[in-house]
Amino acid sequence: MRFTALRRGGLAASAATLALLATACGDSSDDGDKGADAKALTAAELEKAALAQADVDNGEVHGVTETDADRNDQVTSDDAACAPLALILAHAPLGEPVATEKRRWKEEGKKPSGSDAMTGEELLAYQDTEMASVMLASYEDGGAETVLKDTKAALEKCADGFAYTAYAETTEVVKVTETEAPKNADEAIAMTATSAIKDVEVPNKVVVARQGSTVVTFDVENIVATAMGEDFEFPTQVFDTQLGKLG
Repeated sequence: MRFTALRRGGLAASAATLALLATACGDSSDDGDKGADAKALTAAELEKAALAQADVDNGEVHGVTETDADRNDQVTSDDAACAPLALILAHAPLGEPVATEKRRWKEEGKKPSGSDAMTGEELLAYQDTEMASVMLASYEDGGAETVLKDTKAALEKCADGFAYTAYAETTEVVKVTETEAPKNADEAIAMTATSAIKDVEVPNKVVVARQGSTVVTFDVENIVATAMGEDFEFPTQVFDTQLGKLG
């Protein structure tokens, strides 16, 4: 299943949840010793470094099949300056990575104590969970640094929104806001990208971080919180776990 298909299903669910309700991690940098000279991880090394079920004590981690392989040639933007953000939101890699690896994490829902049967309100609370699409991409010859540089430039130019087409589906991004980035990566950029889907504004909290020659992209959404017009938390602990596996 393609990441964009997962998102489309989630966005449609947002609209459905609204109907039900009607009726009832700034740019940061670190001058450490990792960078353009760091060795690019191989496909096997990335697979080992990717988030695994044993790494988390909350939620489920799933791999992504080869049919969801990187297809950045299938992603276009109505504004060339916004192309890096389009690729990020489509879960496609920027540039020409040596290798990529993808994962999907979903937070465990909070089940009510007592009866097995859940009321409508309890069901919504159970579904009020964060979901993250995770991609690792390794680069040679300073390619990872270029990804962060291009992402930063696009963020500055495309704050007022843009449209992009991925895998023959077009999405309208109404705004992109830079947020506080994690401090534990060699470089990191954080943003909230808000898309308009069926009259619902859908925010995705995204972090693009570099650790040595590897770029980690974390794209997080919460369908129920979106439908209820509420904020949701970025899963910092899960992100830190993934970053930590890269050294």
